[in-house]
Amino acid sequence: MRAEIERLVEEIKQSVGLLRRHLDVDQATARLAELNKLAEDPELWNDPQKAQKLMQERTSLEDALAGIGKVENELEDNVGMIELGEAEGDDAVVAEAEAALKALKKEVARRELEALLSGEADRFDTYLEVHAGAGGTESQDWASMLLRMYVRWAEKRGFKIEYLEETEGEEAGIKSATIQISGHNAYGWLKTEAGVHRLVRISPYDSNARRHTSFSSVQIFPVVDTSIKIDINESDVRVDTMRSGGAGGQHVNKTESAVRLTHIPTGVAVVCQAGRSQHKNRAQAWDMLRARLYEIELKKREEKAAAEQAAKTDIGWGHQIRSYVLQPYQMVKDLRTGVQTSDTAGVLDGDLDEFMAATLAQRAFGGGPGSVEDVD
Repeated sequence: MRAEIERLVEEIKQSVGLLRRHLDVDQATARLAELNKLAEDPELWNDPQKAQKLMQERTSLEDALAGIGKVENELEDNVGMIELGEAEGDDAVVAEAEAALKALKKEVARRELEALLSGEADRFDTYLEVHAGAGGTESQDWASMLLRMYVRWAEKRGFKIEYLEETEGEEAGIKSATIQISGHNAYGWLKTEAGVHRLVRISPYDSNARRHTSFSSVQIFPVVDTSIKIDINESDVRVDTMRSGGAGGQHVNKTESAVRLTHIPTGVAVVCQAGRSQHKNRAQAWDMLRARLYEIELKKREEKAAAEQAAKTDIGWGHQIRSYVLQPYQMVKDLRTGVQTSDTAGVLDGDLDEFMAATLAQRAFGGGPGSVEDVD
């Protein structure tokens, strides 16, 4: 075979090896057999929530195992076709099989990315919080732009979005907002977006049309599965009730029903005002608090926890994970991976997969740039 084809085949084999190690094929096969046996139990659907989680896990394992098998079979078939084509001097057969190998490499790359979403909480739904930094109207408008960006990303994937809290800015935008995004691997994808986001643009609120730099932060934490027990001492939690506020309409309810819970030992606070009753908001707030404390424990287990937490300590210079420059040129640049694009409109409309993929790969495999220069 030609050297370039041999390299392509070797790259696919290496990727398949990584996939097998990430999945742990033997363990996954045993778990799938266990899940298939459980699925045959007629009493399974007596607990619909548990049954749904079990079926989701079974489908995920089936897809992953079948995907590896499919790639291995196609690789073997196409290598055989190339060898046969070369032996018979049939360049058309060789070219067709080579094109199939290139397509297979893309398929393996996609499956590699999916394999990265194998963390303890990656399959969970997620809460997403946006907080405006210092800077008044500018940062509050930027916070609303970020919120829309993530809503659009979720909509494109067919995920469900629920607004839990939204506090309007004085003149425009939002001071803060919390939404719940529900969908397959929602937390696994969005966990890469936690940190400070920087915007540079000509301000629409400045009569002198000067450039302004604004900061807003994004926090991500998983919706805790009911199978995971998070014990919280109620005496450690301060409960405050208040009048709901925000954009109104379908998003929030302006009644005396909003609930804030503050976990005194950690200082973690959550607010829920989406429901029409204080009882419903209180229950939702407790779920959010458990999720936040669970997320803290997850962070402690990760090698890069210290760096990630440091990125959230201040919403300002030196802590941003990504810069979005709209003037005098168009550029979005991730300061962790170096990934950048001039398609700012696309990014702000939710085209974030390239950034998420690069960060996931960096976390899983290491590498990447030692340092990335910010854009002006």
